[in-house]
Amino acid sequence: MEQKYAYDLNYGHLRYFYAVASEGGLRQAAAKLHVSQSSICTQIRLLEETLGGKLFRQSGRSLQLSELGQSILGHAAEIFELGAEIASAARTATTSRRPQLHVGIVDAFPKLMSYELLKPAFRHRPEVRVSCQEGKLPDLLAMLQTHRLDLVIADEPASSGEATRFFNHELGGCGMSFCAAPELARTCKGSFPGNIRNAPVLLPTQNCILRRELEKWYHGLGIRPRVVAEFEDPALAKICASDGMGYIVIPTEVAADTMKRYGLKLVGKTMEVTTSFYVITAERKTDNAVVAAITGRLRKHSK
Repeated sequence: MEQKYAYDLNYGHLRYFYAVASEGGLRQAAAKLHVSQSSICTQIRLLEETLGGKLFRQSGRSLQLSELGQSILGHAAEIFELGAEIASAARTATTSRRPQLHVGIVDAFPKLMSYELLKPAFRHRPEVRVSCQEGKLPDLLAMLQTHRLDLVIADEPASSGEATRFFNHELGGCGMSFCAAPELARTCKGSFPGNIRNAPVLLPTQNCILRRELEKWYHGLGIRPRVVAEFEDPALAKICASDGMGYIVIPTEVAADTMKRYGLKLVGKTMEVTTSFYVITAERKTDNAVVAAITGRLRKHSK
């Protein structure tokens, strides 16, 4: 008799056998595999010829595994379990091959502006997996220097003393808008900025560059702001503003969208206080196509 070798085994036939043994019968297996019962019988018979023995025995109206079938079932389960693991590993490998962009965002940076800056990455083809994390600028720059980040989004540039290590791509500056919930906005009567003289305000914390610029502006106007709360997280400040706790000061470039999202009204705006946006990279030129697309967009925007 001709000897059978492992490579003679048809794993499609084995799949039919495994389905019948697992589902408990031909009818159930046929329904699961969307084939006819006669087709399954043919495939199992071919497998039995390869293995040299019967895999099932008739017991009344049902099929029972033979001794050989019971032995083969355990091996088949291991084979198809391993097949599932192989498929999963292939999917993971495919995902991991997608280009990645690691972005650091200064925690006080406006979220809507972050989204605008990152649009080239979100729309890039082939698709890019964007990984964002927030933090303080010094911490993010340290990660950028060790190439754990591809770029940093900030409201201030890397200092001149770090110019040899980092390159600042400036988007440009925009003025600031003062926004409040409708009820509070109605109490801010008169012309700006006099209309906010006695209004409650929600300001950034003292370590924020915008806070320092606002304090200079207030001082120049002789206004002592009635600060009811300070926030490191601008998103939380917007939520509190929407509840009428006080007015907030946000970049004019994102004011319209912010007012729409949080139901706020414009109280006033000024160009005497401005904020600039920066994308900071480790090198002036980069081989990363996504980073190049983002910084190229900034150069076009700032012209």
